[in-house]
Amino acid sequence: MTGYDAQFLGFGVPLPVSPVELRVLDYTHFSVLLHPGRRLAAATACTVDGATLQALRRSGRWRLDGRVPSAEQSGAELYAGNPLDRGHLVRRLDPVWGDAETATRANHDTFTYTNAAPQVNRFNQSKELWNGLEDHVLRYASAHDHRLAVQTGPVFAADDPLYRGVRIPRLFWKVVAWVGPAPDGAAAGGAAAGTRPRILQSTGFVLDQTPQLDDAKLYEITAQALARDDIPPLGPFRTYQVPVRDVAALTRLDLGPLPGADVLAAPPPARPAGPAGTRPTDITIHRLPRARAWSEIRTPDQIALPGR
Repeated sequence: MTGYDAQFLGFGVPLPVSPVELRVLDYTHFSVLLHPGRRLAAATACTVDGATLQALRRSGRWRLDGRVPSAEQSGAELYAGNPLDRGHLVRRLDPVWGDAETATRANHDTFTYTNAAPQVNRFNQSKELWNGLEDHVLRYASAHDHRLAVQTGPVFAADDPLYRGVRIPRLFWKVVAWVGPAPDGAAAGGAAAGTRPRILQSTGFVLDQTPQLDDAKLYEITAQALARDDIPPLGPFRTYQVPVRDVAALTRLDLGPLPGADVLAAPPPARPAGPAGTRPTDITIHRLPRARAWSEIRTPDQIALPGR
């Protein structure tokens, strides 16, 4: 298994670095950083070659990774008899590129429980948006390059509700990186005359599935659900485009060059008009007070990218 390639974009984009020890598990075109104590991945990192993606049908059965003790993974028992989804952290389509044999192996690898996280199963427009973020950025990046590096994971917190021995994350994060032209007026940096140098660019997103309830009500309903062996309450997906530094602050992960490459680090492009967004839930703001300034996105056209 080749795992994640940190040099895939031609710029070094290493795996996230955690302040706690994680297991690094390599799969075809992606790697999982498993948190044994949480029994879920703290982060995943995947390379996407848009020029050689294979449109394989969804096929595969979820299974444990035999390289890891079963007590360090969350398997079928977490999802049995309840409405939780096995949410792919590395999206099934992302590593499915290259020749047919490699793409098939990558498709198979994404159905390993180390790549799953419990998510609300109600299908809605916001869930569709979250699942398609890579597609939207890839369409933008294809004007310059067909490659992405995508890092994804849950946000772990001590107050995540404990269900069947696993604390259920309410927040998820994603950072997408690509190579694009430097802004007008940037130093040539050895580029040929008349051309703009190519630079690493990135953007970050947070998914919030916290119910929109006040803290007291949320605590009460969560306690009642867990006493019945029901899943803790989860709300519909709300997706925010956020500074990459906020992702790093929420997760306590060192994201290497990605915060410095953030397209939101400069004044962001004007967003197309759209429906007014809601602010993050109180539980999210408690974890990161500056989340009050986040802007919810509800359609792909509201994602801020250079030159848009």
